[in-house]
Amino acid sequence: MDTSGIGPRPPQRTNRWVWITLTTIVTIFLILRIVNLSSDKDGFGSKDKVGVVRVEGPIFSSKTVVEDLESLAQRKDIKAIVLRVNSPGGSIAPSQEIFEKVRRVREIKPIITSMGSVAASGGYYIALGSTSIMANKGTITGSIGVIMEYPVAAELLEKLGLSIETVKSGQLKDAGSTSREVTKDDRRYFQNIIDDLHSQFVAAVAEERNLDVDSVRILADGRVYTGTQALEMGLVDTLGTYEDAIALAAGLGGIQGKPKIFQIRHRRSSFLDLILEARRPTGASWFDVIPAYRWRGK
Repeated sequence: MDTSGIGPRPPQRTNRWVWITLTTIVTIFLILRIVNLSSDKDGFGSKDKVGVVRVEGPIFSSKTVVEDLESLAQRKDIKAIVLRVNSPGGSIAPSQEIFEKVRRVREIKPIITSMGSVAASGGYYIALGSTSIMANKGTITGSIGVIMEYPVAAELLEKLGLSIETVKSGQLKDAGSTSREVTKDDRRYFQNIIDDLHSQFVAAVAEERNLDVDSVRILADGRVYTGTQALEMGLVDTLGTYEDAIALAAGLGGIQGKPKIFQIRHRRSSFLDLILEARRPTGASWFDVIPAYRWRGK
């Protein structure tokens, strides 16, 4: 007798339940994934929201902020944007790139800058492009200026009996080197760069705040101001909290009642990501020979 086909067979019900379980797991994962992309506090899928983009800490890159602004500008359910700034500034080019993006976004929909504890130098620069600037009374802002600093270790190297041979194509090619003394030509060279970058900052303030250039130059000696002082000088439009900025944005966006909030969530960096990021050359730090729109107080 042929018994090859005889034996216990798993019931079809088992395969059915496996399929249902897998489908349920995949569905739950997709739902959680979608919800994780949003911080809509009042329910997913609701209409007429205020989008929020945060700039926290030193500005070394513009990529994430610019991408977030573009994304919110193109969303039909986002009627207005709040740019929450808590930054002492940072690198010049990224600050200028964010400023330009903010200016373009305000042509599409209202964008309100809400200043936190600090919105100084580059942090103030990026706010200039918004529809309206709101500071707290105690916000530290201003610091309209440029700074560049680098260590000089020539004397230390000499004491150590260490010298560095430099072959260069021009007199100023190694300007800013830590291995030699600073010359008058070095100082003149760097000062010209700083003055030009400072003039760019002053021009942006004068244009965006509708102020006379000469008046701005008086304010732009690097000092910081409180939110109250900045309002008196015309550097900001109004005083208020983050919640006030949300309400103002909602009003300008035509949202009735309490607005819903939307903020793009980004994947949190793992420990390995942080290690790799620390090892990656960024081209900018507090002690590179690179001018910065940065408040030295932080």
